[in-house]
Amino acid sequence: MRESNYWLRLIKAVVDKVYDVKELEWLTNESSELKRILGSIVQKSGAK
Repeated sequence: MRESNYWLRLIKAVVDKVYDVKELEWLTNESSELKRILGSIVQKSGAK
């Protein structure tokens, strides 16, 4: 998820000046939320 979030933010930064990036913003937010959810699951499971 961290890598997906990175690439989405990178794409958004590149095309932000040219295109409407509402969908990219939505995808980035979803990716961040999933990253937090998965991180929380890993933390609570005790996995390292």
